[in-house]
Amino acid sequence: MSAAKVAIVGAAETTALGRIPQMSQIQLHADAALNALTDAGLTLKDIDGVATAGESPTAVAHYLGIAPNWVDGTAVGGCSFMLHVRHAVAAIESGLCQCVLITHGESGRSNVGRAGWASSPGSLAGQFESPFGGMGPTTMFTLPVLRFLKDTGTTLEQLASVAVMQRQWAALNPRATLQEPTSVEAVLADRMIAYPFTKSQCCLVTDGGGALILVAAERAKDFPQAPVYILGSGESTETPMISQMQDLTRSRAFQMAGARAFETAGIQHRDVDHLMIYDAFAHLPLYGLEDLGFCERGEAGAFIASGQTAPGGILPLNTNGGGLSYMHSGMYGMYALQESVRQVRGTAAAKVAGVEISVCHGVGGMFGASGTVVMSASIAR
Repeated sequence: MSAAKVAIVGAAETTALGRIPQMSQIQLHADAALNALTDAGLTLKDIDGVATAGESPTAVAHYLGIAPNWVDGTAVGGCSFMLHVRHAVAAIESGLCQCVLITHGESGRSNVGRAGWASSPGSLAGQFESPFGGMGPTTMFTLPVLRFLKDTGTTLEQLASVAVMQRQWAALNPRATLQEPTSVEAVLADRMIAYPFTKSQCCLVTDGGGALILVAAERAKDFPQAPVYILGSGESTETPMISQMQDLTRSRAFQMAGARAFETAGIQHRDVDHLMIYDAFAHLPLYGLEDLGFCERGEAGAFIASGQTAPGGILPLNTNGGGLSYMHSGMYGMYALQESVRQVRGTAAAKVAGVEISVCHGVGGMFGASGTVVMSASIAR
């Protein structure tokens, strides 16, 4: 039996989502942090641990007026926040700190106070991929997805169904950016960005952020919101260059992070009531379902197309609408974590009944890193 030793007692996103030109990136971190503190009934004086990505923990702690005992600036892309949760659990368990604030804020659309993301010409990708035409995620992700489609027999229609099913969830979420229903035909007919991705299969570009507050599980019931316990977690990395993946149709980092999370949580796939899989592009839920073991090889496309992850399906997936329809400011992992918390608490806009266990899985870079977190409404499994 796995018993949680740490719980999430505060969780909130920025006051506004979407387009926020009046706030700088570090202000988005602060806005999310203050909202999470309100959610937990705490003040900045209660925080003694800080973790963040996008901004440095030094800058965030200074901006908020915190002098922490523990800091984590792990930055491996969009799943950094999953790793922050895992590291915070270890820090609290070992007595390095008592109350950890994890923040995210990103001016992805308005670009106010946001640093650039250009890779150095001297980096591995700068030397060995960029000269051959790689122009960021939209072009780099086409390499594995085309191989995935060929090797697994997944069809373009099944790939398009990812966006369709997630729009069904977004239609139930007043905070979602895109709420109008769509169809496979409409997704395939949308403007082509980089084959096989049409615009509907590419992530949104928005402003926003979120924050989490973690404490020891034994303290969790002293707070106003229902605690969300961390049962298990996992993390791994593979390669900073997509061309060097061991297998373009599988993510070794996904497999390792997921397996470790399930093992430490002491759960089986049948125990999972709700699932979040980072979806910057439409193919990522397909990889996630297969690499985490929810679907056999080549079955994820048909599984989603048949409605199994949509409202009323057997495995509710990306229930906020995901990065394709809800929010995507650049590093989406925090928004996935927020939705897992809401579903376990029973406060999500598109509420799934009876969520006891939620698995939240993220990717960083072009399959370069991965983090998985298992959350539960109960302290033990």
